[in-house]
Amino acid sequence: MKQSAGILLYKFIDVTIYFLLVHPGGPFWKNKDLESWSIPKGEFTDDEDSLGAAKREFQEETGFEIEGDFIKLEPVKLKSGKKVFAWAVDFDIDVALIKSNEFEIEWPPKSGSFKSFPEIDRAEWFQTDEALKKINPAQADFIIQIVSKISGSL
Repeated sequence: MKQSAGILLYKFIDVTIYFLLVHPGGPFWKNKDLESWSIPKGEFTDDEDSLGAAKREFQEETGFEIEGDFIKLEPVKLKSGKKVFAWAVDFDIDVALIKSNEFEIEWPPKSGSFKSFPEIDRAEWFQTDEALKKINPAQADFIIQIVSKISGSL
């Protein structure tokens, strides 16, 4: 079974919570918006530490190294069957400074021509309601979990 690990960043502006979501790069995702965004994440193997993999993937997709008090969230399962492990952390980054790694695919398909695309083409901070509309529905539970965990501290 494939598995991924990722980080859900959140921050507060006054008493309003915001979540960092990323939009996948490449031609397939170009015109997709609602239910297409994700937490920064990537695959890892059974012999890797999932939090370490999540930090590595976050750095690869955003260019930022993050630290803090990571809150482990319950994993979710995507439609594909892939299991996604995630941690949330209160940490602020400037989305204008994000620099994603790239991947190469044959584009257009069957053309024999290969093109490079960023793994993520943009990132944005969203308030809870908007984040729940933008994020892949299977990952929405990560937002619900962290809101539930931190709502008592507001």
